[in-house]
Amino acid sequence: MEVDFTNIKVIGFDADDTLWVNETYFREAEEHFTELLDQYETKNKIDQELFRMEMKNLEIYGYGIKGFMLSMIELALELSNNRVSQATIGKILDVGKEMISRPVELLDGVEEVLKQLERKYRLIVLTKGDLLDQERKLEKSGLSRYFHHVEVLSDKKETNYQNLLDHLEIGVDEFLMIGNSLKSDVLPILNIGARAVHVPFHTTWAHEEVAVEEQTNNHLTLGRITDILKYLD
Repeated sequence: MEVDFTNIKVIGFDADDTLWVNETYFREAEEHFTELLDQYETKNKIDQELFRMEMKNLEIYGYGIKGFMLSMIELALELSNNRVSQATIGKILDVGKEMISRPVELLDGVEEVLKQLERKYRLIVLTKGDLLDQERKLEKSGLSRYFHHVEVLSDKKETNYQNLLDHLEIGVDEFLMIGNSLKSDVLPILNIGARAVHVPFHTTWAHEEVAVEEQTNNHLTLGRITDILKYLD
């Protein structure tokens, strides 16, 4: 679709699965978790119950690895009727700690894009998740020097975006969001009158999936992030 980028002055980037790999590590952790609990339930059932537990706890813990760890522990206790061993609980904690300590793996072309766009645009990071973890990943990524502002949001809904743009004195007609999630990075942005670019990642968390009837064609979808340079550079 044709999107007018004429007046864009500020570009917001999602972080997880837009700048660097993230969801892949959650899928790997889930695999390990199901192996630890396979004496209590089938893999498919554990996957379903873990997602249910995450959704139940989302308002309490928010997004990120720490909340994911707590949901795994709670589910382990539930599925085992509180019989799960201390050793297994320790292994579940180790799964989470390993996720937190993983090196940051940049997605192909990200730094090339940032180097080009910073010459003309003000770049910011708009992500959600655990503040400490996102700050750690940004520091390890080596990308912080490209961004004028970094914001870790509790959620990515219309109100969150609008409040931040107002705080930073950015007009919606001047703002473009680039991210991998239709639900978090595209639809809320379009709803407040700004523009968005969708760069899908090969793995999507079920919570971020969007029903067909909710989808729109009022945005640009790219196969890879470097394609944005054809439109903005």
